[in-house]
Amino acid sequence: MNIPQLTPGALKGLRVIEMGQLIAGPFAAKTLGDFGADVIKIEPPGAGDPLRNWRMLQDGTSVWWQVQSRNKRSIALDLRSAQGQDIARQLIGQADVLIENFRPGTLEGWGLDYESLARDNPGLIMLRISGYGQTGPYRDLPGFGAIGEAMGGLRHLTGEPDRVPVRCGISIGDTLAALHGTIGVLMALYHRKVNGGQGQVIDVALNEAVFNVMESLVPEYSAFGAIREPAGSALPGIAPSNAYRCADGVVLIAGNGDSIFKRLMQVIARDDLGNDAALANNAGRVSRVAELDAAIEAWTHTRSVTEVLLALGEAKVPAGRVFTAKDIVEDPHYRARDMILKQTTRDGHEIEVPGIVPKLMGTPGQVRSAAPALGDDTDAVLAELGWSAQAIAQLRDKKVVA
Repeated sequence: MNIPQLTPGALKGLRVIEMGQLIAGPFAAKTLGDFGADVIKIEPPGAGDPLRNWRMLQDGTSVWWQVQSRNKRSIALDLRSAQGQDIARQLIGQADVLIENFRPGTLEGWGLDYESLARDNPGLIMLRISGYGQTGPYRDLPGFGAIGEAMGGLRHLTGEPDRVPVRCGISIGDTLAALHGTIGVLMALYHRKVNGGQGQVIDVALNEAVFNVMESLVPEYSAFGAIREPAGSALPGIAPSNAYRCADGVVLIAGNGDSIFKRLMQVIARDDLGNDAALANNAGRVSRVAELDAAIEAWTHTRSVTEVLLALGEAKVPAGRVFTAKDIVEDPHYRARDMILKQTTRDGHEIEVPGIVPKLMGTPGQVRSAAPALGDDTDAVLAELGWSAQAIAQLRDKKVVA
């Protein structure tokens, strides 16, 4: 799948101002930028976004930054100064979308509240991502993705029974909030188009974004008083679906469909279970899940992962190995779907990065520019606002921009 480099993006012509840092706000802006939006990222002079220095660094810059900030322009602007706030108002006055993930009240303290901004730009759509939302008794508490995962109910379910809950290894709470925010932006853009150009505020709380994907957690408590508990790699209430040990690793097998279950039992030579009328539906299988898991693992543990996957693939039983970064990068399916892309950083390094999701066939996303160094685009962005080179130099002397 070769994407023509000059293909116009689905969001071409959309101007986005990003004031966020680290993960949630910037991930939402990255998603919009991947599909053609002009994203201008405002960073504080000096260190810029802390993500620049998170995890593994190459020539002093995080390689994570190269993914999170591709297709963006960077302006280093001191938002704590009155002149910096005036420049921000100019930028926002020409924008379609403003994304921020500060603690509630921060923008208001800078005189950048939505009501004031919307007087100059009635069509402005503001995405606000915070720990607990813009209202409610917890609004002023600091909140990171990990805390949102805990309050949203996810952390209670991760890990083994009677063990301390574990995180899934990535900042999933931030990313879920970003994706909900992106959906909100797209809905608000549609509403603006069909309802006279009116903008609005989108309020996304980290804990609520996590809570929104918690499936039957609350209905089960409401109807039965049941509190769902951690279950390791199993999927409670759905069977068989678990991780099973092989001679040289682990496979995940989802044999929980009625016909799939029968095919799985044929593969492991347990037609007695496959033909048992009591196991013909999920409810019956759940009541005997320990027996089924033991039967499946008795078959897998004497075989290699490759042998297991080959046999289950031929029988059309969903199964898969646990992929590491090395497995992903070397996998032919990832490559065939352009999910591993080569990207040249502004320092000249060629690295491989995740591809773009979702796949739009008519207006595919693409990497148009590498992640910027801090303030790379300050002069160009200010010139677009009408600032002269001399005036920009004066701003720089006063440390309003960098």
